[in-house]
Amino acid sequence: MAVLKVIEVLSNSNESWEDATRNAVKHAAKSVKNIKSVYVQDQSAIVNDNDITEFRVNVKITFEVN
Repeated sequence: MAVLKVIEVLSNSNESWEDATRNAVKHAAKSVKNIKSVYVQDQSAIVNDNDITEFRVNVKITFEVN
């Protein structure tokens, strides 16, 4: 039987929400092993001078505990 744990991570990117999600997984993978999935819980963006300048995501990362 596998035991899974979920952590919540906030991340950002100047490119896209997809890039912000990738950044979250890459950063979490530095200290968490066996990542199985990522769930994007929330998305937002920062707007300056009528242009989106930053994409933000709140994700839940699921990983297997050994």
